[in-house]
Formats: sequence, C-alpha cells, structure tokens
Amino acid sequence: MGYARTSCYASNFVAPPPFSMDRNSSNPPTSPPLNRVLLTAAALMLTVCPCIANETDPIESKTLGELEARRDAIEAELNELARYSLQSGVGPIGYRSDSHDSANVREFVQINLGKEVPIDSIAIVPSIWRDTQTGFRADGFPRNFRVLAGQQDDPTGSTIASFELGAASPERLAPLIVEVNQTIASWVRIEAKELSPRSFDGKYTFQLSELMVFSGDSNVALGQETLTSSNQIDGAGAWAPRYLTDGSLPYLMDAAQGQQSVSFVSKDINGQASITIDLESAQMLTQINLHTVDQSDTVPQAFAGDFGFPYRLIVEGASTPDFSDSRLLLDLNRSSIFEVSPVVMKRLIPHVSRYIRLTATEPYAYESPNEMGKMEPHRRLGFAEIELISGDENVAIGKPAVSMLGPDIAVRSVDALTDGNNLYGKILPLKQWMLQLAKRHELELELPAVEAELERRYERQKAVLRLFGWIIAILIVGALVLVLINHFLRQRAVFRTKERIAADLHDELGANLHAIALLGDLAQAAKDSPEKASKHLERLRSLIKRTTESAKHVTNMLDSPGMYEDLIGEMRRSARRITSDLKHDLVFENEERVEQLKPRKRIDLFLFYNECLVNIIRHSSATKVETRLIAGDRDIILVVNDNGNGLPNPDNIEVPPSLKRRARLIGGKASANNRSSGGACITLQARLT
Repeated sequence: MGYARTSCYASNFVAPPPFSMDRNSSNPPTSPPLNRVLLTAAALMLTVCPCIANETDPIESKTLGELEARRDAIEAELNELARYSLQSGVGPIGYRSDSHDSANVREFVQINLGKEVPIDSIAIVPSIWRDTQTGFRADGFPRNFRVLAGQQDDPTGSTIASFELGAASPERLAPLIVEVNQTIASWVRIEAKELSPRSFDGKYTFQLSELMVFSGDSNVALGQETLTSSNQIDGAGAWAPRYLTDGSLPYLMDAAQGQQSVSFVSKDINGQASITIDLESAQMLTQINLHTVDQSDTVPQAFAGDFGFPYRLIVEGASTPDFSDSRLLLDLNRSSIFEVSPVVMKRLIPHVSRYIRLTATEPYAYESPNEMGKMEPHRRLGFAEIELISGDENVAIGKPAVSMLGPDIAVRSVDALTDGNNLYGKILPLKQWMLQLAKRHELELELPAVEAELERRYERQKAVLRLFGWIIAILIVGALVLVLINHFLRQRAVFRTKERIAADLHDELGANLHAIALLGDLAQAAKDSPEKASKHLERLRSLIKRTTESAKHVTNMLDSPGMYEDLIGEMRRSARRITSDLKHDLVFENEERVEQLKPRKRIDLFLFYNECLVNIIRHSSATKVETRLIAGDRDIILVVNDNGNGLPNPDNIEVPPSLKRRARLIGGKASANNRSSGGACITLQARLT
C-alpha cells in the first residue's frame, strides 16, 4: 500500500534516548551499554523499512486512457471503502503533550504491550479539530517523527519507520498505517522531532487520538500501559494518556457495504437487566466490543453518546445455559461519559465459554417529560452490536441473543445485537476498518491529481482540436485559392496559347506569304528571261513547301523536326527571301553561344527578326537593312536598322504591337526609335538561357 507525500526510511543507527525514563517519572529509559547498542545496530542493518513512498508511475507518464481508467478505478474503490463519519457529542479525545513555542521540541509516547508479541502493523490515529475555515483536520499531528519498537531487554529499540510529512500532516483525517515486517516487540514508541501547531492557539503540541498495534487482526495495544514524555492536564477530562489505548476512535463505523440495522434498546428497566448470547460452541474469548446505540442519526442528538450504556456492566461466561458454572469475564464500571465511545473495546479475562451473559447492574438512567409535562425517570439497556472476539474472529455474529426485557419498540429487535450490522451497514474488523480509512485518504489525495491531469489533457486536446479546426479551415481556403489559381493559370495558358498561335500565324505565315507574293512578282517580271524566271520559281516552290510545313506545326513549332536548328543560317535565308531587292548587312558576334539558345527561344527570336523584316518591306520604303546579333555571357541582343521613313509619331514612338507581343513571348524587352540619319531602329534584349 502506498502513501503519497510521505518520506519513509529504515534507520541503521541507534539514537540514544533524549532523557531517562521510569514508570513513575514518565521519562525515557537510560542509555544502554555500548555492546547492546552495537548489537542493536547490527540487527537494524537487517531491518527492512516498510517504505510508504508512492510506487506508482508518475501521473504525467500515463496515457489518457490509463488516466481515465485510474480515475474510474479510484471512484469505484472509494464506493467500496469505509467513509469518514466523525462522531459528535461528548467523549474521550486522546493524548496531548505539553504545549511549546517552537516546533523543534522532542516528545514521545510509548505503549508497553505487557509481553513480547509479533507485530505486523501500527495504526496512528490523529486527533481531529473542526476548523472554522477548512472544516475537519488533524490537530497537533507531528510533521517529523519516527516509530521504534523493542523488547524488554532492549530499551533503545530499533527504528521501524520515519516520516517527514511537513505541511501535509493537517490534511490527514484517516489513520496512518505503518506496515511492519514480522517483528517481535514488547513496546512501541512514537518519537516526534518536529511538532505542528494546534489550531486554537497556535502552540506546538504532540496530539494523537489512538495508537493501535496489530498482531494479526488483534490490537495488542488495547488497554495497555502508556508512558509519555509530558502530559498536559485537561480540566474537562477528555485528554489523558490512557485514552491513547482505550479503543476509543473519533470515527463512527460507517462501512460502504451491508444492510442498515437499528440498535436494540430495551423497555424500561426495574432493577437489573441482562442479555444472553449462545455461541453454540465453546470458545476462548479474549475481547468484547460494545457498539453504542445509534449516534449522529439526528442533528442535534436527543441524547448523549452513552444512551443505553450501563454505568456498571458485568460480563459472565459459562458452559451451561443456567450459568451454574459462570465465570466473571469483565466488570465494567464507568464514572464519566469519557469512558464511552461509539465502540467500547475491552479485554476479557480469558476463559472458554459457550454462553455469555451481560448484566446491567446499574442501567443507564435519564428523565423525560410525560404527557402532563412532568419529568419521569427511565432506565434502559441498549447496544447496536455486541462483538465477542476469539483470536481474530467475532464468534458472536449470527448467534442467537435473548433479553430479559423486550425492545421498547418493535423495530429495535434483540436480533440486531449479533447481525453484524449497525445503522450505517456492515461492521468491519478493526484492522480492516483502519486500513480502509487509510486507503480512502490516499485515494482522495490521488483522485484530484488524476482529475487535474485529465482536465489538463482535455484542455490540451481542445487546443489541438481548435488548431486542427484552424488548419482545416486554412486548408479549405488554400484549396479554394489553389483552384482559383489553377483556373487562372489554365486561362492564362489558353490565352498565351492563342496569343502564340496568332503570333506564329502572323509572323511565320505572314512573312512567308509576303515572300511568296514577292517571288511571284519577280518571276512575272523575268518572264522574258527563262533562266531567271526558273530560278525565282524554284525559290517560290521551296518557300511554298516550307510554308505548308509551318502551317502544319503552327500550333507548336517545336514539333516540327529540324526547324530553326541553324538559327543563323535561317536568318540569312529569310533575309535573302524577304529583302531580296534590298541591300542587307548581317553581323553575328559569338555565333557559338547562339547555339545555346533553347529551341523555343530560337523560334521566337527568328520570328521576331522575320517580323522586323516584313515591317521594313511593307512600311519603310527602305533601300538598306542592317542586322546585328550579339550573344553575350548572359544576354542576347538583336538590333535591326533601316534607312527608310522611320516610325510614325516621332514624339511618342512605340514598338509595333506584333513585335511587342513576340518580345513578351520571348521573355525579353523590345525598344524602338528613329535614327538621326533616317530610318528606324528596333532593339530586342533577352536572356541567353
């Protein structure tokens, strides 16, 4: 079993007691001889600490599914564990040391078990304070302490466990369980090193409600002698060292299981009253647990917590139903209400008995008004349950019980005394009850941490979902934008395709048709010279064939095999065809670099040059044309000059639209101007690659 926020370790050294002790002075034992110290230290080296650090994986390392499963498991387990139901009214509180102004004061309590017994666990029950701001909380529970155990010949003992609770100690309402590897001990001591302040005045004290030492399921500390370092006298009588082992707890037995059972309360008693239980077989009885009549069933209560509990109770055991061989097992006298708690636990004189008789020689007495308003005395006997313990087992459960007097009302049947239930449900064995309360404490500390981590994970999931939402929205918008861009690019591609087809038709076919007409005119003019006419007709035939080929591939001239691979040669041939009757000078610089032009750019450059020549023939009336093609490291420059009429509108000269369009297709820049000596100059500058 793990306990959060607690530091535990086994000690392998022996600390000398802070002061000497004897039974009369309530001081700790004197320092033992050195050899005993060394032997004890050697034994301590073999001691295994019941370390109570939380061994579970850190919450942060668990997956979301594991956290949800853990939360559900905690909630399910909490529904099965005993609940904190705190008693109200008046009763014994526990032990309180002297008060101090400083926390660093050593105080101790020691329980002498009377004999050497094997112990396996210790339950340390805090005293509880009702804080006006935060509700119920532990009061005076030490922040730093250790648990020691030893035998009669070993007054120093060995450290079983050490705790450093710090500020967490006031949060504890449940008992603190110290698991002990099977250890033989005749005494157990709690040594507080750092105290915590009590609530009402802030003074530092050491307070406990109960200290239980278990051997199996038996509380071997019940009713045993208590030694303390100091004891604060309380005028009301609710604080005393003996209350540390009287079995009185601040809790009501509120198990989360079993059926509700209403307490037995007898009719009015005249004289004595008794209850007899037949165990149906002889049993060695060692302890009796008397559960008082229903407490805290109303707020406020009509009676104090000792209602129905006799002032003197005789418990006898016998082997015969007439109690002719009866033996006294317990003579219980109580002088104050501080000797009554929700469960009164008393040791019995060990004896083998089958029949048990509880006789109230001095029944509980009270007064209540009659119909006339006059106060009348009443005497009652009542219990919620009677447990008879043999070894670790309640042997009275389910056994028949008989009362000399019947119940005051039918619902308060005598059968309720041995049905194993109280007003809240099933009555648990003491050790199991303490373990369940301790487990509830740890789970109630863990549950908020798990829920907080789950909330953090859920918030992170929400943030991720919001982020995904935004991403999806952005992706949708992006997809729409891409669709629009794609549509625009398609439309642009269609437009550029149409523009290129129109440009190719205009520049290539138009130039060829113009050359065909020109050659036709030349052939017509040379009809009287068959040799000349034949030459013109041959050129005309070649041009028509070329034009046919161009028309076939006009939508994509790149598909025309071998077209314009020799750009310079094509430019020379085109100049001869189009400007056959003009003087034409062509100059090429760095011809080898011209060959690096991509096919598409070669075609566009040739068509740009063709269009320049056609425009000169059509519009300039020039007699001379000059072409200069310069291929640099990065750029290519084409300059075409003529000596004709020049470009119109000298104040605002613009590049002809057909040339501007072709320059855009090349990805270059065209410019135009009129020469001072006459004629026009067209310049194209484009990237070489």
